[in-house]
Amino acid sequence: MTAFDELMAYQRDTQALGQIAGRLGWDQETMMPRGAAGQRGQETAAIEAVLHARRSDPRVAEWLEKAEAPDEAGAAQLREIRRSFERANKVPGDLSRKIAQVTSEAQGKWAQARADEDVASFLPVLEEVVALKREEGQALANGGDVYDAMVQDYEHGTTGAQIAATFDAMRPRLVDLRARVLEKPKPKGLEGTFDTAKQMQLTRKLAKTFGYDMAHGRVDKAVHPFSSGSGDDVRITTRTSESDPFNCFYSTIHEVGHGAYEQNIDKAYLLTPLGRGVSMGVHESQSRIYENQLGRSRAFTGWLFDQMCETFGAIGVEDADAFYAAVNKVHNGYIRTEADEIQYNLHIMLRFDLERALMSDDLAVSDLEAAWNDRFKADFGYAVDTPSNGVLQDVHWSVGLFGYFPTYSLGNVYAGCLHEALRRAVPDLDGQLALGDTTGATGWLRENLQCHGGLHEPRETIRRASAMGPDAEPGPEPLLRYLETKFAGIYDL
Repeated sequence: MTAFDELMAYQRDTQALGQIAGRLGWDQETMMPRGAAGQRGQETAAIEAVLHARRSDPRVAEWLEKAEAPDEAGAAQLREIRRSFERANKVPGDLSRKIAQVTSEAQGKWAQARADEDVASFLPVLEEVVALKREEGQALANGGDVYDAMVQDYEHGTTGAQIAATFDAMRPRLVDLRARVLEKPKPKGLEGTFDTAKQMQLTRKLAKTFGYDMAHGRVDKAVHPFSSGSGDDVRITTRTSESDPFNCFYSTIHEVGHGAYEQNIDKAYLLTPLGRGVSMGVHESQSRIYENQLGRSRAFTGWLFDQMCETFGAIGVEDADAFYAAVNKVHNGYIRTEADEIQYNLHIMLRFDLERALMSDDLAVSDLEAAWNDRFKADFGYAVDTPSNGVLQDVHWSVGLFGYFPTYSLGNVYAGCLHEALRRAVPDLDGQLALGDTTGATGWLRENLQCHGGLHEPRETIRRASAMGPDAEPGPEPLLRYLETKFAGIYDL
């Protein structure tokens, strides 16, 4: 075996162990007994210690020095392995293990605090998480910007300053569009009670409609919907509400976007660094284009209206046009995952600024709830009513995902670029979606983006899929055009 072959064999075992660690996280969110949280923290820490040791093993450096890439994919494999090796050697193994244990335990404490509306009970463990993640960020930054170093785990090649500039370009037009829409009469919403068992029946049909392979995946319930795994075992979760079936259906379509990306990566990359989505921003581009540009389109909602009437009977709206308006209703609300397309990014901007301040030590954890409530009132014009609708609503900070939130909006920006290219490539897209046929869209995304996995860097992945020039930068203009055109039509602006 060559040095490259030996390195890849070693790496496949490391990737396999990483998948097992991910499965522990899936189980914790879906099926694990509540009383097992402490033990699960120790289990998670133990496997993280093994993974850290493998990723930082000196043999990896020796193989990297000797390995010769056989082709473009091989060169990309070496790039990603080298990046992982350098990161692992910046972070002490004991710190990595401690973070794994504390965040595993914090996840359960967050869920209980959210259920109890009790911020105070969560703050001690959150302070510990923040302190540990700051320490990790300082190790990764090596004297540079801590938050920039943390963003690299989710969107390599992007800085906090670049994200802030993108948000500054988006905010005025989003705020203006929201103001004009909210002056108009609100569309009628759904009425009635929607059986949760029937919701899950229809949500599984939606998953299959968007190309999710149930032979290599499953749909379960969780407090916070998420996707887990890659390759031949990709699982998603959703949640149900008897009064709001859209929460279930669009959470499912969103997570299917993530899941389909992982399922559609070239099988030659299975259990290698290229065998997963290249970044969370690119990942979110898939979930958001599935959920919004496809799933909330006038064409597809016409088909979904018929499906809902068939499943639930009368739903409170009289026709497909009224249903389309109901799906896309711009409304006041606290919950990011339930936000309309106009206001969603404003939720992300709030979190981005707060977590950036936490990591720079400009905001104390003890002041986080007040800072959240003040910022929410300023941005949205009304006060947070309960912690579960405010600072406790998201799982991300409890599990240490600092630097993750901005990738949701980057995903929207990328989805805007992809959607324009998709429309050019599939001129009969609306005709297909009106029949509940997503294969033209999902097939184009599979061939132009998903199958490549981590082969190219994040922005290069979007440039290639969107047929941009080599010097072009994916920006927010296509997304803003899409939103302004769509909501002008719905609200007669």
